[in-house]
Amino acid sequence: MDWKDKTLLITGGTGSFGKKFTKIALAEKQPKKIIIFSRDELKQHEMKTQGYDHPSLRYFIGDVRDRERLVRAMHGVDIVVHAAALKQVPTCEYNPMEAIKTNIMGTANVVEAALDAGVKKMMMISTDKAVNPVNLYGATKLAAEKLTVQSNAYAAGTATRYSCVRYGNVVGSRGSVVPLFLKQRASGTVTITDERMTRFWLSLEQGVRFVMSCIEQMEGGEVFVPKIPSTKVVDLAKAIAPEAKLNIIGIRPGEKVHEVLVSEDEARNTVERETMFIVKPPETLWKRDMQYEGKPLPSGFRFSSDTNTQWLDVDGIKKFIEPFEELFAQGKLEG
Repeated sequence: MDWKDKTLLITGGTGSFGKKFTKIALAEKQPKKIIIFSRDELKQHEMKTQGYDHPSLRYFIGDVRDRERLVRAMHGVDIVVHAAALKQVPTCEYNPMEAIKTNIMGTANVVEAALDAGVKKMMMISTDKAVNPVNLYGATKLAAEKLTVQSNAYAAGTATRYSCVRYGNVVGSRGSVVPLFLKQRASGTVTITDERMTRFWLSLEQGVRFVMSCIEQMEGGEVFVPKIPSTKVVDLAKAIAPEAKLNIIGIRPGEKVHEVLVSEDEARNTVERETMFIVKPPETLWKRDMQYEGKPLPSGFRFSSDTNTQWLDVDGIKKFIEPFEELFAQGKLEG
């Protein structure tokens, strides 16, 4: 796919993912235009002053809750990357309707606006918390995935295609535990909710490059899942603050001990490729010859953070967090 003649729109474009996506796209893909769509004028101003002032960039104030504004913003757009979401688990639990309005109704608006505007591809960014969700954030993301995938049925007679990317925790992104541990290090005590806890990990750049690759190969209806390593949260704490005391505070409401990226039930409808799994749509309600190439998974397969075959040890984690150590020292790490 040639990106040079494409116009992109990124919802939530001022977030960690949006910034990194924009930076890599401008440097390597040179699209005709990138529209940063977000609701916070201050974050847009800060993004500009941080060097994101390329001639191909446009800044568009708007909220995914506002369908009409999305339609206006998507005029002439070829690709939409839907990254806007309320993603803090405690915030979503305390403000449930706000999470539903942004993560579910907002996604519905993005889907419908993309269809109305004749967008060719929409890629929605999801999370491992959408698999067998135990908190509202995960439940809203599951609903957003279903909305996105099944909207291919509405778009069957058009050029618009919808797919999702689902991955685990992004090292150092807003809300990540990495900035928290770096701040706690100075006190000599790091808080952990459960010693058994494991998580999937990938860098922001890995996440962005995976999304770009999936946009290039999507046919519509897929949920793309990267093969990424797991880490023990205890090892993460040791890598960041080896001298600190670990304070076990107990698992919080809405939190899992281990995360899952592909469940046993989904695995029956999933194919494996060298670097990813592709969850196929459970029912193809649209008439298309879809070629989801890959090998089927064995019975009972489950891609879980505790039974993963790839692991990051303390030394491996240190390599991941080196860039954030430097940003933290400079006072530039976003918490």
